[in-house]
Amino acid sequence: MKATEMKVPYLDLKVQYESLRDEIADSLQQVLDNTAFAGGPFVEKFEKEFAAFCQSKFALGVGNGTDALWASLTALGIGQGNEVITTPNTFIATTEAILLSGAKIVFVDIDEVTYNIDPALIESAITERTKAIIPVHLYGQPADMDPIMEIAKKHGLFVIEDACQAHGARYKGRRAGTIGDIGCFSFYPGKNLGAYGEAGGIVTDNPQLVETIKMFRDHGQRKKYHHSIFGWNGRMDGFQGAVLSVKLKYLDHWNENRRKNAELYNNFLGDVEGIITPAQAEYAEHVYHIYTIRVKNRDKLMASLGEKNISCGIHYPIPLHLQDAYRDMGHSKGSFSVAEKCSEQVISLPMYPELSEEQIEKVSREVKAFIGNQ
Repeated sequence: MKATEMKVPYLDLKVQYESLRDEIADSLQQVLDNTAFAGGPFVEKFEKEFAAFCQSKFALGVGNGTDALWASLTALGIGQGNEVITTPNTFIATTEAILLSGAKIVFVDIDEVTYNIDPALIESAITERTKAIIPVHLYGQPADMDPIMEIAKKHGLFVIEDACQAHGARYKGRRAGTIGDIGCFSFYPGKNLGAYGEAGGIVTDNPQLVETIKMFRDHGQRKKYHHSIFGWNGRMDGFQGAVLSVKLKYLDHWNENRRKNAELYNNFLGDVEGIITPAQAEYAEHVYHIYTIRVKNRDKLMASLGEKNISCGIHYPIPLHLQDAYRDMGHSKGSFSVAEKCSEQVISLPMYPELSEEQIEKVSREVKAFIGNQ
């Protein structure tokens, strides 16, 4: 097959599944044999393993990443009349959870190098109603947590880490999700640690938060039919707990492969004028859930790559403050100029652990060819 005919998918979940087929089949059979479908021992096993992996005292499985964020806000007592500071450059689940809690979203612009929330802009957004900050560890790179934690401590604010794209990433040696009061994860199938369906997780060192979240995810029950708080059906399925236990064993290895793939991309594209490759912050160990470059004529590049059998993505084409769903917030184009600029230029190249050097070379060659013709 000629190099130009090679297909490069944006993400290939099947190739990973094939390498785990027997282990996955065995784990699912155990769930079936024990009829442990909603919560139960396989979820509890994964919770213990994930807490140990993150070096956190506790981990809790929930239905998805949105549940994780909503449950965390609720457990911290954040609701009507409160404000929560976050970034407009994230998936909408971050802000959906804030609104579900009853609180108000307050946006802060991003740092142009890391694409994460700019800590230098946070303090000016704080009011007497501010209750929490949600930094998002976008694309697999932690936000700069030390200044965020200093600001939070100074103003008596909670910090909820949205680590839904940063499984296994590190900030100054500490796992993402373990630096603030609570950390939230999504195990959506395409994530670095992905379930085979919807699932999410929470990590914390606070036992009181654990007890509240356990009730929240189970209709507010401390025991059956005794509802102590307003709750939700946010339990993790037994099948997902079993699958995640299998896959967790390989996460560090997969992340290392992602880092090697990113290094290959950087070697091919890093010195090309007209391309901005991802920058790993000095404080971070990036795990490249997404490998995003910035170029002009992003949409034309994406179309050109598609013609060469290369699939790409855009994360994210419209910042949240410009989404129709949030038009009542009163923001307009220019409100958060860095996020807007980046959203017009970003394109996510194929990235997964099993991506081959030949595939990366093809993608890079076609990107450079397009840029060279502009």
